[in-house]
Amino acid sequence: TWQVHWRSHGRNYDTELQRCRLEAALVDFGDYHPLKPIMVTDTKTRRGTRKGSTSSSSSSSSSAPPDPLSSMLDGTDPLSMFAAASASETPPMSHSSSTGDLGRRKREKEEEAVGPDFEPWSLKRGEILARFTTTEKLSINLFIGSDRGKATSQGSAVSEKVRTRLEELDDLEEGSQRELLNLSQQDYANRIEELNQSLKEAWSSDQKVKALKIVIQCSKLLSDNSVIQFYPSKFVLITDILDTFGRLVYDRIWTMCSDPRPLPDNFTVEDVNDTAKETCLNWFYKIASIRELLPRLYVEAAILKCNRFLNKSGIQETLPRLSAMVRGIGDPLVAAYARAYLCRVGMEVAPHLKDSLNRNFFDLLGTFRQISSENVRAQLVLQRVEMPEYLTLYSPAISWILQCIAYRAPELKLSQNVWAFRPEFVAARATDFIGMIKDCDEAGFPKHLLFGSLGRSLASADPPESERLTILNEAWKVITKVRSPQDYINCAEIWVEFTCRHFTKREVNTILADIIKHMTPDRAFEDAYPQLQSVIRKILTYFHDFSVLFSMERFLPFLDMFQKDSVRVEVCKSIMEVFIKHQVELTRDPVILNAMLHICKTMHDSVNALTLEDEKRSLALLIIGFIRMVSFGRDFEQQLSFCVEARATFCNLEPVLVQLIHTVNQLAMETRRVMRGNHSRKTAAFVRACAAYSFITIPSLSSIFSRLSLYLLSGQVALANQCLSQADAFLKAAVSILPEVPRSISVEGKLRSSESFLVDFINSFLATLLVIPDHPEHGVLYLVRGLLNMVQDYTWEDNSDAKVRVYISALPLLAAMSQETYLYSIPKVDSNDTLYGGDPKFLSEINKLCETLIGQILDHLKTLGRDESTRRQGALAFSLFGVLLAHGDLRNNKLSQLAVNLWNLSHKHGCCETRTSVRTLEFIKHQTQQPDMTHLSDMVQRLTLQSRT
Repeated sequence: TWQVHWRSHGRNYDTELQRCRLEAALVDFGDYHPLKPIMVTDTKTRRGTRKGSTSSSSSSSSSAPPDPLSSMLDGTDPLSMFAAASASETPPMSHSSSTGDLGRRKREKEEEAVGPDFEPWSLKRGEILARFTTTEKLSINLFIGSDRGKATSQGSAVSEKVRTRLEELDDLEEGSQRELLNLSQQDYANRIEELNQSLKEAWSSDQKVKALKIVIQCSKLLSDNSVIQFYPSKFVLITDILDTFGRLVYDRIWTMCSDPRPLPDNFTVEDVNDTAKETCLNWFYKIASIRELLPRLYVEAAILKCNRFLNKSGIQETLPRLSAMVRGIGDPLVAAYARAYLCRVGMEVAPHLKDSLNRNFFDLLGTFRQISSENVRAQLVLQRVEMPEYLTLYSPAISWILQCIAYRAPELKLSQNVWAFRPEFVAARATDFIGMIKDCDEAGFPKHLLFGSLGRSLASADPPESERLTILNEAWKVITKVRSPQDYINCAEIWVEFTCRHFTKREVNTILADIIKHMTPDRAFEDAYPQLQSVIRKILTYFHDFSVLFSMERFLPFLDMFQKDSVRVEVCKSIMEVFIKHQVELTRDPVILNAMLHICKTMHDSVNALTLEDEKRSLALLIIGFIRMVSFGRDFEQQLSFCVEARATFCNLEPVLVQLIHTVNQLAMETRRVMRGNHSRKTAAFVRACAAYSFITIPSLSSIFSRLSLYLLSGQVALANQCLSQADAFLKAAVSILPEVPRSISVEGKLRSSESFLVDFINSFLATLLVIPDHPEHGVLYLVRGLLNMVQDYTWEDNSDAKVRVYISALPLLAAMSQETYLYSIPKVDSNDTLYGGDPKFLSEINKLCETLIGQILDHLKTLGRDESTRRQGALAFSLFGVLLAHGDLRNNKLSQLAVNLWNLSHKHGCCETRTSVRTLEFIKHQTQQPDMTHLSDMVQRLTLQSRT
């Protein structure tokens, strides 16, 4: 058992700082600058080189480090290398290629490809699915296939090949069927997706007939319009399957042509081998044998692109034939969407073939006579669908056909067709369109729907400035008279963007008032939340000045229409996200603060026991973003009052409370900065009030480590503001809750040991204790002793060295406390160095406490030795050796011998890394050169001898 007599090594921190500083030397670069490019000169043509340049010889050039940025300019950077590789793989142009041929090919390629200025179908499908919905129950027919034997031939004259094909198709079309009834819209979509997956699985398992069967089944579904409001969405879902089938067939034939070398993108029929052609023809033969018109039309259109494998003019010949086939479809709505699909696949493979597009459009115009037929009217009566609603079902198909026709068409041709106008064209002539709409007969098609279409165009392009107010007034005269709330909001929501884009808050406020007037009676707003949310989004897109936004009288009443909790919270979140993104300057505007507090309170009050943690975190971050943007300038009392109100308002979101405590602490430090550390009676009372705010709020936090860190931080803030009793209270509270720290905590959803977090906190706490003066009524080192007692009593993990590591960390603190002048201090706060002034009794108390700690550490090392935990023992021994070397007075022989023994113990089982050991010895040797460290010379010899053995 070692009887240790501790005495701290005397430190002169200023002298040590001077020793640690690097020696400064004046460098004269002359002509050379470190950022100047390296000059390379040829030694053969020039005998001398100026200073800073390098020779071309390998020996001299290697002495100067290369510039990593400039060295890449020679083409060796990855991007240049890839570009060079691509260039090298490109075959050289043959001499027979002329400039004229290149120009012609480029022009043909541009005509055959759709550019980025064409809005793709993928952008429209989502809008259609969202717009055309239904609450009616849907049904779907699934054709499973026949289990009966194959049909027998009716006559011997039928060839075997034809008979086989007919049998396959009979099995496809006459198989047993199963009808699923009472499906919701989502169920229906899920069933269609299952069919899509079945198609892919059948194809990947080489069941091509089954794949074709699935596609035929789906195509037949497009003849069913029993729930007519859902038909556009059904078209989108089912044509997704057709698109998948078309890609699979095309890719298979492409692969057959890619052996032994890949087929180029601009291949010709001559590049296609006979096997691929035979396979392609087989697909077209099978499809031609489908009995029903609609599936035969759709499936052939799906593989239209495959005509490229058969002949050069195949697509050009097939499109007119398919367009003519559509005339055999009796239902005008079904026919309209069949034409839209033909135009879509036509634009993908041959956008330059405008004749087929025009034919489809004029055929579509011809079918409008059928809309007034008895059959259609009877169907609408049966399904309780009004004519205006029925006509809107045509809009996606007509819009797509017209977009295809209008793409890269001359303006003269566009003027012949009003529906094909680009938004820019419509905007330039918006007044003329309004005149035409006013002259329309409303019996056939309501004017508000026409104004809705006009509004969509004006949302994408700007009309002349002088006409904008007239346009808005004329449109709103019609919109505000719409009686149906749903029809009204559908149209009003479109024109909100035009209003926000071109007018001020006055006009927008008028629009909001009108919407409230129409949507409040009978709580009509409950059926229009998506449209109302769209109105909010459009306003937020154009109004980023929240003082202007919240000064609209009807904005907050508009928000009150969102009475469904989930929708209300989503709207509030969208407002907060825009505020945090665009509110650059801190604000104290009462209009903004009152409105934002209302919005944040709405989000906060939505939190309950069932709210997910991720949702709580998301809401808290938004509210924190608002709190950080609030500043009352030099009116610190008003800022504190705001934090008091916010604490009461957001008490259920712990991260917000943490932010409020940080805000108040920052407020106290800002007060100190303004007063330059010299508090008046008023500011002294204010910073004490800030401390009281934090002291009251911290206990309400559930996270133990949040409480610990905030107690420590708030104590440091109180100490910086000369609030000694408040600082004592914070630190004592931190010590008192240490026993509450659980042995494991949840970190990112996983349980982890809390030991490392606790040790880190204690080390930070020890660093603060250096400047905390002892309380006159509680004795010497009362906070240090209280902390160490808590560490002693804490239930650490089994086989843990954490407690001993804390003891080792406490020794440097106690050594620093025994110095005449402390390493750091708080201005205007007398630490123990001033209070005790090197009093022998105070130093004696420190030394006794150090001896007690060292005894505890050595006892633990012995225990580890008995347990054969040599690696842990060696690591702890080396840590204690480092503390003795840096902070102990090693002129004491027993303390010096203890250090040597600890060195030996750490090296006994090879636990200490050689590099660490060598660097430590070098440091000690360097220390012996100092006048007050010569006594370490003997230790160096003993340690060196031990290292060698």
